[in-house]
Amino acid sequence: MQYRTDRYGNPISQLGFGCMRFAKKGAAIDYEKAQRQVLLAMERGVNYFDTAYIYPGSEECLGRILQENGVRDRVNIATKLPQYVMRSQKAIDKTFREELQRLRTDHIDYYLMHMFTDFSQWENLQALGIEDWIAARKAEGSVRQIGFSYHGGTDAFLQILNAYDWDFCQIQYNYLDEHSQAGRAGLEAAQAKGIPVIIMEPLRGGKLVRLSQEAREELSNSGTGYSAAALGLRWLWDQSGVTCVLSGMNSEAMVEENCRIADAARPGCLTEADRALVGRIRAILRAREKVGCTGCRYCMPCPQGVDIPAIFHYYNLMYLEKKTAARFEFARNVGIRRGNSFATACVGCGKCESHCPQHLPIRDLLRQADRDLRPAPYRLGIDIARKVMNR
Repeated sequence: MQYRTDRYGNPISQLGFGCMRFAKKGAAIDYEKAQRQVLLAMERGVNYFDTAYIYPGSEECLGRILQENGVRDRVNIATKLPQYVMRSQKAIDKTFREELQRLRTDHIDYYLMHMFTDFSQWENLQALGIEDWIAARKAEGSVRQIGFSYHGGTDAFLQILNAYDWDFCQIQYNYLDEHSQAGRAGLEAAQAKGIPVIIMEPLRGGKLVRLSQEAREELSNSGTGYSAAALGLRWLWDQSGVTCVLSGMNSEAMVEENCRIADAARPGCLTEADRALVGRIRAILRAREKVGCTGCRYCMPCPQGVDIPAIFHYYNLMYLEKKTAARFEFARNVGIRRGNSFATACVGCGKCESHCPQHLPIRDLLRQADRDLRPAPYRLGIDIARKVMNR
């Protein structure tokens, strides 16, 4: 296993174990299988295990495995505060203490504010006294390092990144999401500040493993010998700003394969031919896109607050993946933000089109994208979610 370091020089395995997708037996986690996979990952050198309060049964399962095998002190636990439902510091403390009980530990190594999508969510936590709360937990030793996970646009990510002295952060990032959400710009901004970056969804939940026939043939004919998973993971580890890549491993074969890939990957491990191969496969996958948006962000900022690149990204995803999955991601990552980032806020000024290198008819495309991303049932659901999340 190769290791990179956190902000304080502590080694972190560059492959992390994402515990959201523990093996299941029916609706419940299969404890025996999960235990075998966690212990195998540890044997292969993995020392970073990521869970969250809202992952059903995950914290309890991980805590039991670590306690019953006497290995708590050999690993780093990362878990998360569901900040979007916190309404008081008392609620924050109650949730955190419950997490310690579930995990059967007296401290969390890496504690995250879960799923920021907008800067206003950090402001809400500040109003609840979160900075004093963090300082108190660090002083007593129950939290070692503090960070946040993120699912919004680049601009808000940079705001949050610069608003507090974070120890680390976590973003969704892969070769299809290179310029969406925090994106490469966010990764490089964090690296410039010396803030470690944990990567989630490195293979888009397996979608970059289940490639189309044409993409599979391109990979097979490349002569690299890479599997689809190896190509996607190596693309990440090639970048020095990436600290740890999380994988939701739920079989021993997957643990073995990912550890083998991780052991051979280092910053700068891709050749120019490898990078060109990624570009060709990405182009094949994107051939079904509706909008030729590259995510360059020259159209931003919109005077009305419309997140043009994000809307086009999720609109394109509707034709690359399942429409329901793309609509869900859009609702989670754009829809519940405070303020109006929807295409309906567009007043037709045309400023975006004058700056677009692809000369896209952005105003017309925004109207079509909004119709497809927010049909009536989704629009109603997003409106309800916005009221709950932005109280």
